[in-house]
Amino acid sequence: MKFFSYLLTWLLLIPVSLAGASAFAAATLVSSQSEYNDAVKDLEPGDTIVLANGEWKNFEILFSGTGLEDKPITLNAEENGKVFITGVSNLRIAGEYLVVSGLVFKDGYTPTSEVVSFRHNKKNLANNSRITEIVIDGFNNPERTESDYWVSMYGKNNRFDHNYLAGKNNNGVTMAVRLNSEASQENHHRIDHNYFGHRPILGSNGGETLRIGTSHYSMSNSFTVVEDNYFDRCDGEVEIISNKSGNNIIRGNVFFESRGTLTLRHGNDNLVENNVFFGNGVDHTGGIRVINKRQTIRNNYMEGLTGTRFGSAFVIMNGVPNSPINRYHQVEDTLIENNTIIDGSHIELAGGSDAERSAVPKTTRFINNLVYNANGKDPFTIHDDISGITFEGNVQNELAEFKIDQGFSSQKVNLTRQDNGLLMPVDGSLKGVGVKPGLKVLNKASTGPSWYPKPEKTARFDTGQTHTIEADGDQLIKAVANAKAGDVIELKPGNYLVEKIITLDKAVTIRAMNGEKPTLEYERTTLFEILEGGALKLEGLIISGKSAPDVAGNSLVRTSRYSMLDAYDLVVKNCEIMDLDVNHSFNFLTVAKGTFAEHIEIHDSSFSNITGAILPLDRETDDLGLYNAEYVVVTNSTFSKIGKAMLTIYRGGTDESTFGPHVDISDTSLVSVGKNKRNKTGASVHLHGIQVVDIKNNEFEESKPIRVVQTVGEPVTSISNNHFVATPAPEIVNGTAILEANTFSEAEKQ
Repeated sequence: MKFFSYLLTWLLLIPVSLAGASAFAAATLVSSQSEYNDAVKDLEPGDTIVLANGEWKNFEILFSGTGLEDKPITLNAEENGKVFITGVSNLRIAGEYLVVSGLVFKDGYTPTSEVVSFRHNKKNLANNSRITEIVIDGFNNPERTESDYWVSMYGKNNRFDHNYLAGKNNNGVTMAVRLNSEASQENHHRIDHNYFGHRPILGSNGGETLRIGTSHYSMSNSFTVVEDNYFDRCDGEVEIISNKSGNNIIRGNVFFESRGTLTLRHGNDNLVENNVFFGNGVDHTGGIRVINKRQTIRNNYMEGLTGTRFGSAFVIMNGVPNSPINRYHQVEDTLIENNTIIDGSHIELAGGSDAERSAVPKTTRFINNLVYNANGKDPFTIHDDISGITFEGNVQNELAEFKIDQGFSSQKVNLTRQDNGLLMPVDGSLKGVGVKPGLKVLNKASTGPSWYPKPEKTARFDTGQTHTIEADGDQLIKAVANAKAGDVIELKPGNYLVEKIITLDKAVTIRAMNGEKPTLEYERTTLFEILEGGALKLEGLIISGKSAPDVAGNSLVRTSRYSMLDAYDLVVKNCEIMDLDVNHSFNFLTVAKGTFAEHIEIHDSSFSNITGAILPLDRETDDLGLYNAEYVVVTNSTFSKIGKAMLTIYRGGTDESTFGPHVDISDTSLVSVGKNKRNKTGASVHLHGIQVVDIKNNEFEESKPIRVVQTVGEPVTSISNNHFVATPAPEIVNGTAILEANTFSEAEKQ
């Protein structure tokens, strides 16, 4: 009787989409891995295995069998969202007509190279099978640089739909279609209605959200359809979707505030249509990048995209003559029609042109597209000969100094927001220009499992409760330990002597109460240690290192000494940091290899009498394109008597897949910075391989020079309106920089 009770429960819960299986087939509820292993041995068409609600830890699921089109073999959760696959676990399916649904992968990572795989091994693949309504949420290898895929599709005629994939922090593509055997080529897979949630900035190559093929098999056809998926803040690297095969269709998807582009990187004869890109002015949001032959890009809508270079709103690349399979093939016989680009900062033609990439686009048509910028600026940048691109029937809204002299009509364009959220021309005569009226915009709620929430973007700091404490070091330690993410610890005036290292595994703000600055001293080698999940904001504090032990290598803040999976933030505002000088090489911040900050900011603060460095972000020295921080901002602050460099960032290698690092230093004073004999950089600010640098309105007095080493890509370095007193001129190595309105003088005699 118990079995029939389970069977009745399962029949009531089975999704309508899976009801093709016979209602009278066997359904087996299993509650342990041994029961599962017994149940999976003799599966017949129409059979179902139901995993009981609860946690299944360290579970390597192999689901194999041979179903029929009208009688698939099914693996279900007892209740959707209540079966948690945790620990060292994965899922492999192999056979014919298999269906898996309802599982949640969380709090663990795969022991193999894939969390979910449409194969058992190289010989045993899945065909005509489906994975639907599963969740992979933060299921990351604890080592940031260890690479794995969350989903790999092999075989033929498989479907991956209505799934949730979010929070991939370690290296490796979130989802990949693999073409590494004939049995997986011309596969006709369908990837639809999935929610690809936030993928944080990886800080290296290998952070694509979806990749179809690889360069080695890029001349093969995949026939994969990618439609009606929602890409929400997918920021891993410059390629959100990396198409590396032929005859694929990418349509009807929404890209929301995602850094990077849909990139036709390799492969020919692909169709990109009816996609919508909302940048909302977010840094490095991009649209479509075009490479290779016979591509069709039509009826796509792009708005508010700020990206530049390879991450622009629209890019047509240059190729490499007789290109190797892994480089850039020339753009040929390509059609770009009826697309709308509104407030896109950059449109690049013949992008990437250099001594190697010299094959300009040819036999390509750019027709009936609408380009509109509210600021009146021409977004086009032309890097090489574009005579091979034919422009016809396009419209631009009276853009100033427009660079293209044919195929564009310049006219006043009035736009109105439609019910679908898109801006469309009011003038009916423009009906045939840009996207067609009524373009469907995918609703985020229609993607992923309906039973699993999709988080909204939230601030990291100052979102929780405020806790006010007396001037006591032990109280501070306890308050941080008991705080929740986003909480604020408010310090009453007085002196705080801290006898233990304060560890942070959540975002915490520590600030002065009522603006009167308390003083903190500490007796360990560091005051704050940022661990996995941690972030720190300091506001309105005086912090002295005079009570620290007489040990070389002290710091005020340090990261975990081991690799960290999560990116952290560090913000210093209106603070006075002083007397980090009880021994040599006493840093403000010390980071470890394998750690990554998304934001480090210093505002309205002073740093004085420090023997070491302020921000030494230079531990990734393997020249693999990795680095220690994405955004570093220093504004309206002073640095006096700093032994080593105020800032050092190192990004080595020649990879072009990242947007950063970014450095912004403004309205700041550096006096006697970098003159310690242990300062091996020989600079007050040393930047190696940085992509975006803006150093303006600062004063450098009796300090070592700014040194910028350019290594890859097209870095933008601007050093302007600075005053250098008894300080050498900036040094630019291996490249160029914008050097404007800087002044130089000798130190005044006392």
